[in-house]
Amino acid sequence: MARYRGPVERLERRLGVDLGLKGERRLAGKSALEKRPYAPGQHGQRRTKISEYGLQLQEKQKAKFMYGVSEKQFRALYKEANSKDGNTGSILIPLLQ
Repeated sequence: MARYRGPVERLERRLGVDLGLKGERRLAGKSALEKRPYAPGQHGQRRTKISEYGLQLQEKQKAKFMYGVSEKQFRALYKEANSKDGNTGSILIPLLQ
């Protein structure tokens, strides 16, 4: 499975954070996230209340997009990190890099 190759600024706006995928455009102050700090799309300016599950999913999606891995790869790495002793999250980060 290939990494995500679609419009990355749309992802950044949806998640509300800089994913580090744009490089120089981000540094020049031309980022869409700075110009429009709301979600993309026709209904992006509505306030949304995110559930606990939604927050967890959003954090997982951030990690996937930042490191450029697919869902299948991410699950395999999570399974490997979970099988080791210690904090799963702190073990998973070096595996992603």
